[in-house]
Amino acid sequence: MLKRLLITVPLTALAFFPPWSAANAADAEAGGAKAAEVCAACHGPNGNSMVPTFPSLAGQPAGYIAKQLAKIKSGERAVPEMAAITPDLSTEDMQNLAAYYAGQAAQPAAIPEGDLEAAERGGRVYRGGLKSMQVAACMSCHGPGGHGIPEVYPRVANQHREYLSKQLLAYKSGQRQSEGGIMNEIAFRLSEQQIADLSAYMHALQQ
Repeated sequence: MLKRLLITVPLTALAFFPPWSAANAADAEAGGAKAAEVCAACHGPNGNSMVPTFPSLAGQPAGYIAKQLAKIKSGERAVPEMAAITPDLSTEDMQNLAAYYAGQAAQPAAIPEGDLEAAERGGRVYRGGLKSMQVAACMSCHGPGGHGIPEVYPRVANQHREYLSKQLLAYKSGQRQSEGGIMNEIAFRLSEQQIADLSAYMHALQQ
């Protein structure tokens, strides 16, 4: 039986991290058409992935999406599942896709009742960090509501916990590199249990 874990933040906090505006985007409608053509099978028809190992893109900062697509296309970021897709995407396609997904609503998440304690432990790390390990609070970069900061930091709220854990473990091992190595340093200091706890919390974080 699933139990909803509602983790909310004050609306005033969201003012510091305004959502992507379609007015500042390229062509979100064209992005939606392209998404239906090449992205929906893995990332869901509106960016809410049904496959735990594939990320949900709904509500992700547009600049971050476009930046990651460019990195994958150039080979700077290795994502085998995207190898056959990104070569055919133009810069305009990537900007349009980013605008489309940024405007989609993220689907609220639920976690099994047995994982509530893990999510609570993860929440303490997300909000307060780990001083003993010199790990800063996750919310300092990803925002109190987990919706990220345009271009720089991704949305983590309502993301699949399996995907979150996979990425944190990839940073920990060095398989994936972050800009400036920030995430590599943080993940390296976290235990696998702490990574699992954080993933459970971020998965159910609401805004």
